[in-house]
Amino acid sequence: MLYDNCLIFLILHRNYEGMNNSFEEVSVDYLQLRNMDVNVTNLFSTTALRDEDEDDHEMEVDAATSAIQTPIPTAKHLLPELEIYCYLLVLLFLIDQKKYNEAKACSSASVAWLKNVNRRTVDVIASRLFFYYSYSHELTGDLAEIRGNLLALHRIATLRHDELGQETLLNLLLRNYLHYNLYDQAEKLRSKAPRFEAHSNQQFCRYLFYLGKIRTIQLEYTDAKESLLQAARKAPVAARGFRIQCNKWAIIVRLLLGEIPERTVFMQKGMEKALRPYFELTNAVRIGDLELFRNIADKFATTFSADGTHNLIVRLRHNVIRTGLRNISISYSRISLADVAKKLRLDSPNPVADAESIVSKAIRDGAIDATLDHANGWMVSKETGDIYSTNEPQLAFNSRIAFCLNMHNEAVRALRFPPNTHKEKESAEKRRERQQQEQELAKHIAEEDDDDF
Repeated sequence: MLYDNCLIFLILHRNYEGMNNSFEEVSVDYLQLRNMDVNVTNLFSTTALRDEDEDDHEMEVDAATSAIQTPIPTAKHLLPELEIYCYLLVLLFLIDQKKYNEAKACSSASVAWLKNVNRRTVDVIASRLFFYYSYSHELTGDLAEIRGNLLALHRIATLRHDELGQETLLNLLLRNYLHYNLYDQAEKLRSKAPRFEAHSNQQFCRYLFYLGKIRTIQLEYTDAKESLLQAARKAPVAARGFRIQCNKWAIIVRLLLGEIPERTVFMQKGMEKALRPYFELTNAVRIGDLELFRNIADKFATTFSADGTHNLIVRLRHNVIRTGLRNISISYSRISLADVAKKLRLDSPNPVADAESIVSKAIRDGAIDATLDHANGWMVSKETGDIYSTNEPQLAFNSRIAFCLNMHNEAVRALRFPPNTHKEKESAEKRRERQQQEQELAKHIAEEDDDDF
């Protein structure tokens, strides 16, 4: 019986229709009926639920009917809003009870029914059902098989101008693609999907998080950092798990950009334990110790794989080497390449040659201010100038001002005002004068038209 749980609840609701029973009372009877293991097909035939000619047929009452102890009236015109709400309640109950296969069947039935309902009053509850439809399949490991259905639902929502449904389904599709590491397909969908003003702050935060992950994989670290930090700031305080994930990815992106996150990022309330591996990783990158970096990557490999950041941490090896080389160039005015390889702890067969190529690339990229003496095998560092005589302070100051201005503009755009609050209420006398002037003007225009004719 695939839909027993959902049908029991719907039957109970139909039984109580026209009475003064609340949803809580229906839910209690539903739970009692579930404990009795009543067969739904015996209690209420499937044809009786959907048959439009219920008045011409009599319902069969069996032994299970006495458990309800109420008459079973017919319900010709059950409101779609009530029916979809019943689906949602049953679905939540099944997920809470960890009955994921039954929840998957119930969600599939509800989504199939929703395709034939085109009412704006069900959009909010429908978006919740779409989320739990995807979530129930994710819990059973069948997320890939609903991708086509999600695309069809997104197309239907677009044709019906259901913007909340589009927003939810776009996030579900992005989550579906990213779950299987299909970043290119996710970006193609995101770039071609219609965009509009966000209706739900939660859905907008999810969209920013998925966008940040896509940008990170595409090596667009600056845009990824902005999206991830914005998602972490906009997320509700109660969504601790989501904020932890945003911070994990933002920390990795900042390290890839050559930045070192502040210590306060790792000391946020309720996040210290979850961010501990990333704190130790940041410390290794800051010091530039390649061996320590390898040890931490091996120690927390399981955690990094579960977070989906293991491939990004492999990219950090180059940043660790560059940081260590920068520290060496500041500490020594001249140092041999053999000592550079030893301090960087390069474990290659020919460490001197590798050190020479690393130093050459760092000089070319502008990471260090030094020269190479190939004849003697030395790295000669130039004297460090005054950083305040360069454009660095100006660029840092400009980026902070731009950030504050963007935040101010977003706050202004998010303001909501009651309509016509800036207008004074029109008195009855002024309204009569205005109507009289409009009538005189219309009469004057009509006379001019007659004269022209």
